[in-house]
Amino acid sequence: MASLTSETLNFIVFRYLSESGFTHSAFTFGYEAGLNRSTMDGHLVPPGALIQFVQKGIQYLELETNLSNDDTDMDEDFKLLEPLDLITKDVDELRKIIKEKKEKVQKDKPRRKDKANADHKREPTREREMEKQQKEKEPEQDKEKSDVMVLEGHTSEVFVCAWSPKGSLLASGSGDATARIWTIGDGPCNSTIPNVLVLNHLESQATEENKDVTSLDWNSKGTLLATGSYDGGARIWKRSGELISTLNKHKEPIISLKWNKKGDYLLSGSIDTTAVVWNVKSGELKQQFDFHSGPLLDVAWRNNDSFATSSTDNMIYVCKVGENKPVKTFSGHQNEINAIKWDPSGSLLASCSDDTTVKIWSMKQDVCLHDFREHSKEIHTIKWSPTGAGTSNPNQQLLLASASFDSTVKLWDVDQGRLLHSLNGHREPIYSIAFSPNGEYMASGSLDKCMNIWSVKEAKIVKTYNGDGCIFEVCWNKEGNKVAACFANKKVCVYDMRL
Repeated sequence: MASLTSETLNFIVFRYLSESGFTHSAFTFGYEAGLNRSTMDGHLVPPGALIQFVQKGIQYLELETNLSNDDTDMDEDFKLLEPLDLITKDVDELRKIIKEKKEKVQKDKPRRKDKANADHKREPTREREMEKQQKEKEPEQDKEKSDVMVLEGHTSEVFVCAWSPKGSLLASGSGDATARIWTIGDGPCNSTIPNVLVLNHLESQATEENKDVTSLDWNSKGTLLATGSYDGGARIWKRSGELISTLNKHKEPIISLKWNKKGDYLLSGSIDTTAVVWNVKSGELKQQFDFHSGPLLDVAWRNNDSFATSSTDNMIYVCKVGENKPVKTFSGHQNEINAIKWDPSGSLLASCSDDTTVKIWSMKQDVCLHDFREHSKEIHTIKWSPTGAGTSNPNQQLLLASASFDSTVKLWDVDQGRLLHSLNGHREPIYSIAFSPNGEYMASGSLDKCMNIWSVKEAKIVKTYNGDGCIFEVCWNKEGNKVAACFANKKVCVYDMRL
């Protein structure tokens, strides 16, 4: 048997973290393990490799359990054991369990035979009933299928997706070193075949493992798409797929990438602990900000020339282009800060952390305004509703949503400083949330492979879509009639939201 090297094991763990939705942890682990400098092609590690190794170990235990002198049917014996038994019991205990369950099966045989005879007499009626139920389900299944457009082409996990604010363009970024721009028709899903542009981040096939597309963002006009990648480079593309600029300054992967509203600056945050503001017109570095002591996890513009950064060092800095020191420092989190978002008016900053808290900050004071502690596990992301002052829905209440590894989404009334609703509908950590443009609905994507659509007012699920892979991101189009979701199974799905 070939030996398992530490380098191979590192790639296996890295892939498992990525597949499980722990993107930040995967990037940090990959950086510390030096995978970006490895000569090994990480894409040769098959999906689910770590799970396969564990399964192999369990299979060896199964084989050992069935080493006996008789002609035992091994497959039948395996069915009598629970996975937990295989891990917690020794061989003698497992044999005893198999023996006891076999004896019970023998005792139950006469009763089962009588029941089988009775079932056989009713079989024609049952078959007709099942056929009837299947026919009743077919129209519903056909309708659900017509509500979904599956976009295939990526050859690795799809980490990010974003709709253009203008037109019907959807961008996606993947571990296959490409971003793609899909043209989605205005009509119902599957009414047209989408066109696709492939934005290749490779100079050569040998460097593919260092070119994962980790972030992307459209400018406010929808004319330019920016992408950030694992090699530390940022790129700016026309909507036609033409590469305009390659921006190289970061030494490590870019985690967050954002345009300012005016569109003249692009902001990037990296694992190398720095943030960079780029002059888009010249394609040159405008200013680099080196205030953090740990990898950056998020960046967020407040206005056209000031922004906030968050990091694994538990700190938040508010910076301004042209200033060499932070204009504001927020401290209070006890663990890494995964996301930061300014409210629509730019007066309040929300942050969420692995310390299980959501905090609200104001530029008028140093300590947080609110410290929400109702989540029980790490909080991965937050989103403000597109409502209240400074939005197109000024008469609706401003809300903040937070998504956690405790499998809940919580809605906060920031004005009153209280929990408004706890949305319980997922079974696994929630990795992405997005409000509809009118603020009436919210989409949530989870590692349980489900996307839920919630009524914000009623705090209940109005629609659920089941996928076949963990969901990394969800996003609404500008009209609010389609939601896109990107998956670990290399697919992007577009769902029709005509509720």
